[in-house]
Amino acid sequence: MNSENFNNFEYIEKNLNSIYKKINMALSNRDSLYKNGVNETVRLLAVTKTVGVEKINFAISKGVNLIGENKVGELLEKYDKLNKNGLEIHFIGNLQKNKVKYIIDKVDLIQSVNSIRLAEEINKRAYVKNKKMDILVELNIGNEESKIGISPGETFEFINTLKDFENLRVKGLMTIPPPICDQYDQSDKFDKSDEFDKNFDKKVEINKYFTKMFKIFVDISAKNIDNINMQVLSMGMSDDFEEAILYGSNTVRIGRAIFGER
Repeated sequence: MNSENFNNFEYIEKNLNSIYKKINMALSNRDSLYKNGVNETVRLLAVTKTVGVEKINFAISKGVNLIGENKVGELLEKYDKLNKNGLEIHFIGNLQKNKVKYIIDKVDLIQSVNSIRLAEEINKRAYVKNKKMDILVELNIGNEESKIGISPGETFEFINTLKDFENLRVKGLMTIPPPICDQYDQSDKFDKSDEFDKNFDKKVEINKYFTKMFKIFVDISAKNIDNINMQVLSMGMSDDFEEAILYGSNTVRIGRAIFGER
């Protein structure tokens, strides 16, 4: 990487430093209820969708050791150019069954397992590669019709089925809550001059989903199901990661706040 690019990417290092400070502050403010063993630290996952390889490698040189890609084609295009020394790669987007074979040996964890058919395909492809694939179960925590994911009420039954998949290891849960900010910004519920109340209610609403996720996470952990090891609670992105940490997240997926607007 030449010095010109280094100078162009300095904003990424500044953004990372700011995010780490916010993560540490949120951790220090987290209520004891949400400090239970596996959740005592928080990992930063850098979302690299549409981000060029040079920027990604710069972020890696500044300490980023976990990235997440959303698209199979984009991951394959970048893969050989990434500085993979000590790097962990997660797939975090909607994964089609017919694309599993292309990434099964290139990612360390798949965060978006949301159907038995997809789990079966991952298990089959992992068997062929003689590996155990770590996965997260994706929950549709808001039961949104437009969004994929397992319904909260069906989570235990779904995970209990996955325990028999010999080449999968369930490591936790992932979610993307409903877009509360958009919902409230388009509502006439609040006077436009009363920004404090509006923002407060946004946080109250989003935190209901984070709290619900944490409860499901803890409840499943307590059941001690074979082959199910609840270590990762992946929730929180650029706009809400501090709130997610306060309510138990131990992996936050951040793209825009690191790399800027796409």
